[in-house]
Amino acid sequence: MENSGSDQNIIMGSSDHRCNSHVALLAFPFGTHAAPLYSLASILASATPTSTFSFFSTSNSNSKLSQIPVPPNLTRYDVSDGSLQGVDVSPITNPQQEIDLFLKATPGNFRAGMEVAVRDGVGGVVEISCVVSDAFLWFAGKMAVEMRVPWIALWTGGTASLSSHIYTDDIRRNIGVGDRVLVEQGERSLAVIPGMSGLRVRDLPEGIVFGKLNSLFSLLLHRMGREIPNATAVALNTFQALDTEVLTQLNSNKLNNICFPIGPLNLITPTITQPDESNCLTWLDAQSPNSVVYIGFGTVMSPPPEELAVIAEALESTGVPFLWSLSDKLKAQLPSELLLRGGLVVPWAPQSDVLNHVSTGVFLTHCGWNSMTESICGGVPMICRPLLGDQRLNAREASEKWKIGLMVEESDGVLTKEWVSNALLWVLKSSEGRTMRERVVSMKEMAHEAVKHGGTSARSLDDLIRILTKMEF
Repeated sequence: MENSGSDQNIIMGSSDHRCNSHVALLAFPFGTHAAPLYSLASILASATPTSTFSFFSTSNSNSKLSQIPVPPNLTRYDVSDGSLQGVDVSPITNPQQEIDLFLKATPGNFRAGMEVAVRDGVGGVVEISCVVSDAFLWFAGKMAVEMRVPWIALWTGGTASLSSHIYTDDIRRNIGVGDRVLVEQGERSLAVIPGMSGLRVRDLPEGIVFGKLNSLFSLLLHRMGREIPNATAVALNTFQALDTEVLTQLNSNKLNNICFPIGPLNLITPTITQPDESNCLTWLDAQSPNSVVYIGFGTVMSPPPEELAVIAEALESTGVPFLWSLSDKLKAQLPSELLLRGGLVVPWAPQSDVLNHVSTGVFLTHCGWNSMTESICGGVPMICRPLLGDQRLNAREASEKWKIGLMVEESDGVLTKEWVSNALLWVLKSSEGRTMRERVVSMKEMAHEAVKHGGTSARSLDDLIRILTKMEF
């Protein structure tokens, strides 16, 4: 058990909610999933200071959240990650193996953690009165039914991605399954999903019609798509103006008006403050407005070394100033002469600050949802090189629906020197690129309006809090 933080001034809805309750929050402890749920927990705990919030995740995941400031009525609890503690076994080197071990330990690990929290009786509260979980953890809904309490699911990705999982059975009936589908029908429109006619079969995440359909993770997401309509509410890390069509279709069909877009969460929550040891922001201060390409592919996966070399060659040939967040391990695989001129290569960059800097003109990204929303909130157009999962859907929406980015389509989605060079110059130097920048700046303004008092996300957050405190259930 660990309690952390102090009161924060967080932008949120206007209602003053006072209700003694005990809310259990169940995290999916991989990738960037736990942090948004913890941020939501902080918002809810600040809004209901007389309630108790118990946050459950693995020890490794919780340790990464310890620096995020939270109110005193939010407590972290560690749950088993599924590994054999204290037993001499071979180290786990495959991230998928970690996920599988964790999934095999659920939901028993969460039940055990909740029993500890109830027994602790923090703040004089005993019984759990609401379950909030990462949407991946569909069994949280079953637990909530057993306890006769509301289940609120948080979807941390894009709305199109959620819709693709909810409509998986419909997609399979209409399109079929197997890797041959990707070859034979990859360009086919996803018009079978209401509101997603502009997306294609090839843009779908693995595990829906192609890829390993029977892996533990694919089965988890398939079951989630079937169970999530039973939630009391589904909170989404987006804002109404960005996803109006898909949200409207989901509310009118599968989710029956239980969608609550409350984002972008990065605008309304405290973040981990780390020192800018590489002086990224100081370096940006010396650059011209809208002139720099920021390159960052997240921490889970990166393009192969040959594509990283292609990016370096394109930077060299165009002379575009660059800030590149690249691990030392990957940097060592590149020809050193390609990284000596015109930019800054760092092992870590304060991404949100970089994307809000006036000198940043474009973001070369994998299109993870958190990175995309940060780019939108910074008013920065994107060059999209999706790698896996929902990133292809996100990139396709950025390029074709919202027209705030360019998605690599040539050479089976693999970056080439010519394509990267042309994309950089198009976004940074052309009149069309300026129009794209104006478009994403307009989206930035809509995102900030959504989280202000009276905005669409602020109102959704108030509605969510009323459900959580049983004012409406």
